[in-house]
Order: sequence, then C-alpha cells, then structure tokens
Amino acid sequence: MRIRIVGAGAMGRGIAQWAAAAGHTVELCDVRTEAVTAAVDFVRSMLERAVQKGRTTSGEAASALERLVPLDDPWAPGPEVELVIEAVREDLDTKAEVFGKLEEALPDSAVFATNTSSLSVTRIAASLRDPGRLAGLHFFNPVPLMKIVEVVPGAATRPEIPPALTALVESCGHRAVTVADTPGFLVNHAGRGLVTEALALLEESVAGPADIDRIARDVLGLRMGPFELTDLTGLDVTAAVIDSIWQGFRHEDRLRPSYLTPNRVTAGLHGRKNGRGWYAYGPEAPAPAPEAPVTGDSGRPVFVTGEGREGLRDALSAAGATVEDGPEPSEAAVVLVPVWGTTVAAAVASLGLPAARTFGVDPLPAAGRRRVLAVTPASDPAAARDARAVLARAADGGEPHAVSVVRDTAGSVAQRLLASVVSVAASIAERSLATPADIDLAVTTGLGYPVGPLAWGDRIGAARLLDLQRALHATTGDPRYRPTRWLTERAELGLSLTDRGTSPADCA
Repeated sequence: MRIRIVGAGAMGRGIAQWAAAAGHTVELCDVRTEAVTAAVDFVRSMLERAVQKGRTTSGEAASALERLVPLDDPWAPGPEVELVIEAVREDLDTKAEVFGKLEEALPDSAVFATNTSSLSVTRIAASLRDPGRLAGLHFFNPVPLMKIVEVVPGAATRPEIPPALTALVESCGHRAVTVADTPGFLVNHAGRGLVTEALALLEESVAGPADIDRIARDVLGLRMGPFELTDLTGLDVTAAVIDSIWQGFRHEDRLRPSYLTPNRVTAGLHGRKNGRGWYAYGPEAPAPAPEAPVTGDSGRPVFVTGEGREGLRDALSAAGATVEDGPEPSEAAVVLVPVWGTTVAAAVASLGLPAARTFGVDPLPAAGRRRVLAVTPASDPAAARDARAVLARAADGGEPHAVSVVRDTAGSVAQRLLASVVSVAASIAERSLATPADIDLAVTTGLGYPVGPLAWGDRIGAARLLDLQRALHATTGDPRYRPTRWLTERAELGLSLTDRGTSPADCA
C-alpha cells in the first residue's frame, strides 16, 4: 500500500517508521521542509538502534528506509496513494484545511484518516465534499512501541472503512480497537477513572501523592501511581484532557475534574518536562522523602472484628502477632476493622468500639506487600504506631510488610481507585462506545494496567464490587460512586463483566 503521512512531528515520524517497517511505501510530508528532513534522520536513527538491539536486520532496516519517500509538497498529486494519515497539530480549522487540500490533490478512492486524540472525527469529516471517506486512526506515542491503535468511525464514515483500517493495523503488528466518536475515544476516557479519583482523594486529605502512588503500585499492581503518571504525561496535558472529556459528556459525575489542577498548571508545575510537578526532577532535585520508619510495638495485642475479619486474623496469627479471641477487646489491645466501602468511624459507632484505638484495614492487600491502615480524628497516635507495627509483621521470617497510614474514608484508597477504574470502564461498555474485549485490550496495552478493568472487576467478583460501590454511594452521597447498570445487571444475573450480553437486536 502507498500511504501519505501529512505532519512530520513526533507522531507523524513514528507512524512513518511503523508503516515503512511493515512493508508499505510511505510518503512523508510537512509544510516545513526541514521537519521532513529531521523526521527521516530520526527514523534512520531508530532503525539503526533496532538493528543494534537485534530487533531487526540491517537489510530490513535499509529496505524500510528505501520505502520512506520524503515529499516537498503535501498537496502534490498522488494517483497511487491509497491512504492518507494526517498528524498535524490539534486544531479543527487546521485539520479541515489539510483535508480540503488533499481532497483536491488525491483520487476519490484514497481513504483519509486523522490521528486526532481529542477532536471530533465527525466534525473534521464534515468539512469534506465526501465525509464518508474519513475515519479516525489514533496512534499513541511512541508509535512503534505502543502497539494499540484506536479506529474511530465518524457518523458518516462508510461502513467498509473501519474494518479495512483494522486489518491494516493488525497486519502491521499492532492491535486495533474500534471506538465510538466520543470525547477521549477509549484509552483517554478509560484512564480518567484512576486520575480523577486520585485527585479526589488528595482533595479530601486522605493521603499525599507519594502515599497514593505507593498504594496504587503495591496494592493494585500498577506500574506507575497516578501522580507519577501525570508528571510523566504533563499535568497541563492531563488537566486539559480531564476537562474536555468531562465537558464532552455533559458534566458526568464519574469524570468530575479536581479544583487542585488549574492553579498548579498556571504555576507551571507540569511534571518531568519542566522539572517540577507533584515531584521534583533533575540532577539538583531533592530525593523523594522516604516512608516513615515503623516505630511502634509489634507485640501489642490486637483484636480483629467486623466483616471479613477471619482473613486478617489468620494472616496476623501466622506472623506471630498476639491476636485476642474474646468477644470484646481487652483494655490493652488495638482494634483492627477490615472496611469494605464504609468508614472506621461508622464501625466504631455501630459496634461500640473504643474510638482512640480502633483503626481500619483495607482487605484488598491481605496477601500483598503493602497494607493500609486508616486513622480517624479520634485516633491515639501511639496506638496507631503500634497498630502499624503489628501490620508490618511478616510470617516465617519474610520481609516485613510496608504499611501506609491514611485518613479514614469510605473504602480507603485502593478500593476507591479500583471502583473508579472499573466504573468508568463499565460506563463505556454500557454506552456501547466499545466492546468489553476492546476496552480491556486497549487499557492493558495503552495504559499498562496489570489486567483490563472489566476483567479486574471479575477478579473481585461482580457481586462484591456492587456491594463496594453501593456502600461508597450510600456513605458519601456522591453520585460519582453510583453503580452502573452494567455492573448491577451482571451482578444480579451472575454474568461476567466482560460478557456483552444479549441485546434486542440479537432477538429480532
């Protein structure tokens, strides 16, 4: 296939390398001739690096470079061009102008694709004489390594074009997911669950960025915590995406932005790219503050109560802790309560527990390397330090558990993050914006989550996850946490969250 790529910036040159390496002839052009020259040099260096690392041969790299054809004029006639991929700046008028000129220069048979990440594909196509020839083809940077592409049909896109683009993408070694033309498409939309909830936790002073990141990594198994991630992508970029998706979905509560971000963006606290974000970067930046050492008495007796207490009791007993067996805690014991969607304060009130020495424990990391201890405004600091020391104990001489101390909140940190991730993905499935399989594929490939959000929900169990979301909603009163119809129906019917289910069309 002969492909013309318009725009030789970071995305354009990455797409050019990907397509040329896959065997296609690629015309690379830009209104700035020097950008094309620089892009060809960049692709050459990347191919040489691939040869050095054994990812390709010198012959394959040379052939790919031969298939990369620099063009001086983006609007040059191209009777053999079958596909155009536009990768110019994110501006509707600019993209419409580019496609208008291409429509004059290229044959009617050429398919047009836009790499837009935030603009409406339908609105871009509406400027064409034939809007049916255009679809979205959204790559992620760096293109050769991020092996996922969103295929986005506009409202007028001809039905044969998305399957053809999907076949092209997958023949070149990437995975393709078909996504509705909605704000954020799929990956950016699904990613809002983690980041917006992390910001909400910070707003409420539940924990600081470093502790939330540690919990996200060590309890949920994410590669990066949400604040590390926004520093990597840039808070200015992240904040703009959050706002645009929230506005595009008419102020949907699940996607609600935080008041924390505008001032930080204005202050230039963007992250790695300028050396200051949630963390400091650069050779002169101070090292991140280490976690506070465990200083309490690990031999203090503990009393474990509440729903799910058996698992925590067994784990602490196996670690050699003194676990009381009586119906009530002794005067010397600290009290630990596993909480699922509720607060420690509510447990103190309903069970008549001693407020100063009663603490919450998140049951999610029961077998993990980090545990989370929740304290209330009534907590005795000395008792909290002892509770932390008891939770840090490890069985059979193993490494002690890390223990994060957070403010009491419904569901604690990890539960709220996970509930939000699953909830946003379920709302995408509920609206039929993408199939469950494509949602999980896109999130694991594009965001690096350890498992797709719907499959993650299945690991917890749909019924248990529904209990969590109902408890969060009832405890907080915030519509952000209301359960989705997708989750509620599948929990009640015993279906997997990844099951598309039967639709009226299936019964026609």
